Amino acid sequence: MQISCVIITFNEEKNILRCLNSLKDIVDEIIVIDSFSTDNTENIVKSFPNIRFVQNKWSDYSTQKNFGNNLAKYDYILSIDADEELSKELQESLLKIKETNKDEQNIFAFNRRNNYCGYWIKHCGWYPDKKIRLFNRKYTHWYGDIHEYLVFNTPQTNILHLKGDLLHYSYYSISEHIAQIDKFTTLTAKNYKNKSKQISFIKMYFAVKWKFIRDYIFKLGFLDGKYGYQICKLSSIATMIKYIKINENIRHKNNCNK
Repeated sequence: MQISCVIITFNEEKNILRCLNSLKDIVDEIIVIDSFSTDNTENIVKSFPNIRFVQNKWSDYSTQKNFGNNLAKYDYILSIDADEELSKELQESLLKIKETNKDEQNIFAFNRRNNYCGYWIKHCGWYPDKKIRLFNRKYTHWYGDIHEYLVFNTPQTNILHLKGDLLHYSYYSISEHIAQIDKFTTLTAKNYKNKSKQISFIKMYFAVKWKFIRDYIFKLGFLDGKYGYQICKLSSIATMIKYIKINENIRHKNNCNK
């Protein structure tokens, strides 16, 4: 079994070196699909031998990833992001599965551990953050433009769990977290399916409260100390901002139609 790794990038100079170093002795091919980065990402990638660096205009996450999958030399695709790296245990699991996997319909999942402002989060609903990232492109493809997910072309797919964590350096600062909330709530509101009905204040109020209670209390976010509180609080605020932006878009649309 041979593996092509596909990574999508845009201005990832602070992350990509760590990511590539964890992959170089594990996979058989690395393809970086870059959305015309303006920082040093391209030079860092090209400093590695035998890596294909391809620039492609950004459309959305799934389109960009599927584009990279289609360029791959091998059918098995390892899909990771530039701000992720393979732990030593996961590296060992991947090397083992390359030798033992005989069923091309098998796909593989593993846990993702998130680093937040230098602290490894163990709760808050952030761990274990199970991800399917190793799959045969003949039987699956990416779908969705915001939070992309894999769609399987066959009901006979077997999902096997590998030991080891995918290490994700999610946010280096609270400012990055807030900026990401603004970005993704805007995208979510833009793509909201029911574009004619506003979210009621009651639904918004209880959704925000429940989001914090679920993550901080029931998913043990309080055990992650101040960062656990910060994550859970910002996640609940993100829920509120998402609904406010949805209602704002609907009001704007209705005013334009008058």
